Amino acid sequence: MRKIKILTITLIIVLITMVAFFGIYTHVQNRMENQVRDYSYAMDLDGSRTIRLKVSDENKTTVKDAEGNEVADSENLTDEQITQNGYTKEETPYNSDEVKTVENYRKSKEILEERFKELNVDNYIIKLDEETGDILVEITENDNTDSIVSNIGTPGKFEIVDSETQEVLMDNNDIKLVNVMYGSNSSSITSAGTAVYLNIEFTKEGRSKLEEISTNYTKVAEDSNTTTENTTANETTENTTEDSTTEESTEKTITMKIDDEEIMTTSFDEPLRTGKLQLSIGSSSTDTDTLNDYVNQANNMAVVLDTGNMPIKYDVDTNEYIKADITQNELQMAQYIMIGIAALALIILIIRYRTLGILGAISYIGLASIFLLVIRYANVVLSIEGIFGIAIVLILNYIFVNKFLNKLKENRKDLKKEEVKNANKETYKEFFIRIIPVIIMVVAFCFIQWVPISSFGMVMIWGIALIAAYNVIITNNLLKLKAKN
Repeated sequence: MRKIKILTITLIIVLITMVAFFGIYTHVQNRMENQVRDYSYAMDLDGSRTIRLKVSDENKTTVKDAEGNEVADSENLTDEQITQNGYTKEETPYNSDEVKTVENYRKSKEILEERFKELNVDNYIIKLDEETGDILVEITENDNTDSIVSNIGTPGKFEIVDSETQEVLMDNNDIKLVNVMYGSNSSSITSAGTAVYLNIEFTKEGRSKLEEISTNYTKVAEDSNTTTENTTANETTENTTEDSTTEESTEKTITMKIDDEEIMTTSFDEPLRTGKLQLSIGSSSTDTDTLNDYVNQANNMAVVLDTGNMPIKYDVDTNEYIKADITQNELQMAQYIMIGIAALALIILIIRYRTLGILGAISYIGLASIFLLVIRYANVVLSIEGIFGIAIVLILNYIFVNKFLNKLKENRKDLKKEEVKNANKETYKEFFIRIIPVIIMVVAFCFIQWVPISSFGMVMIWGIALIAAYNVIITNNLLKLKAKN
């Protein structure tokens, strides 16, 4: 029975090791994809993208009527039509001198940081030049970088305006939350599939505004009464009244704009009392790649609107890729060296402790495999210092296992479970008392906002926690199975 339990634990560890080192591949659209999450590398291992955002000095063109109201759809008007209608064209800067303040520069930087957090960009550097307002951004190069860069300078200005008068009815201040929703659309054969929606939830005040707007901007029927009174001089006559009643269908519409671009123009069939608007992104589809594109568009738009309107409009001035300090070949070489050293150390363990050494080696491999998976799913950003931290954790665990086995060495042939239990307690006491200063140091490192140091700290703290939990659950019980009652 004990041999079956040992074999079961060994097979589980082998399976975890295969997953950690080789992954789990499934068939997705004519290709095999690894379903195990990849490592998150820092800029020194994965390369980086440097983007300089410059305060825009461009002008925007607005067309106004004789009363000074902005003309809708003015981009479709020719200069001749503008003159004929008595309109005037004005050129105004996107960033006036009044908005070019240090306060607005800082607010723009804070909004960028908030956007990175919502986009789960953990490894980034943002530097602000408070004199010019220019912002320098460095982010890790990966598959999502282009999508992030394309939206990095988007102001995120949201407006609902009267389509005729261009009066602003709602803006960013009325938004409470923006997220992405999915829904099936099977109303017809052509529209069957999954639809992606941008869900905008408004504040309490915004909810009242939306209800009022959706009530006023609906199709209505107006009654027109015309009364005419005819009177003849020097003659008393009865009033002749002509009642003329006509029904006229009118429709007031609103236009939704994001960054001054019209997203949609519509009216409402009925008042909206939920305080939410849902905008369809693209069309319904069953194609995975198409849906992923829609989802990415919706996510980017949601993040931009959810984090607020940047007071400054920026242009992307430079967009450069910077190579990693270490190439992938050098990184693989370092991994092979670490695996080779670990294999040699485990062989020494087996030679020294024989059967107990084999069980200790099996347990050690299991911890190393679980540790590599924990780093991935705990979203630890790996830098060169982080990889150094992995090596230290593996060395610490080797020291722990060696101490544990050394206490059992003398009773190897007639080992009892109580002796394993006592040896485990003594090893824990000696080992963790000695590394208390290390634990305090790495906890402090976790809170330092510098990736090389925080990466080392996060790797170490997860590793030490795993050594404490894993060895009391797996190593201790595995060796107890070898012992007698």
